[in-house]
Amino acid sequence: MARYTEAKCRLCRRSGEKLFLKGDKCVTKCTYDKRPKPPGPQLSRRRRLSDRGAQLREKQKVRFSYGVLERQFRRFFAEAERQSGITGENLMILLEKRLDNVIYRLGFADSRCQARQLVQHGHFIVNGKRTDIPSFIVKEGDIIGWHETSKKNAYFKLVAESIGSKVVAPWLSLDKTPMVGRVTSLPKAGDIETKYDMASVVEYYSR
Repeated sequence: MARYTEAKCRLCRRSGEKLFLKGDKCVTKCTYDKRPKPPGPQLSRRRRLSDRGAQLREKQKVRFSYGVLERQFRRFFAEAERQSGITGENLMILLEKRLDNVIYRLGFADSRCQARQLVQHGHFIVNGKRTDIPSFIVKEGDIIGWHETSKKNAYFKLVAESIGSKVVAPWLSLDKTPMVGRVTSLPKAGDIETKYDMASVVEYYSR
């Protein structure tokens, strides 16, 4: 399966802002704070960003944040466009319903990248069945828990100790004793804290 393998901090520098791709490390030890300039050769004179360039940057910020490659992101956009309502909001809701994002939102991982790795290694079950596909789309009423063998490793114990300080998304619920999450409702636009200009993303693909 294709995935991004370069340094995550390069994505933040390329986007021109922190995307918090490495969890707590982005707060305590961040390369962007030391080197905020974009990677690669530095131009002697700063060039003005065109409207098309601004739209591309906004699209890349969303894609980098959710860890989705271009082809898959285009499929999500096409599906969001087919649905009724506002395309930008539909796209964000689809991305939020990915299993790796749900694991992150429940507080089982410090970043979506870490959540994706945990899912791929088979640490979670959805409705009693082991699921190792990060792009799996959850539905209302789905129950997400840890696989029995995963409850014996050191990482599970570490999460169990720190889960009390985590904030769970409003469309999810978490029973902290058995460490089981539930999708109580489908996410709505108002439930998603976003700093992205989704209108620019829609405009980028609409040209």
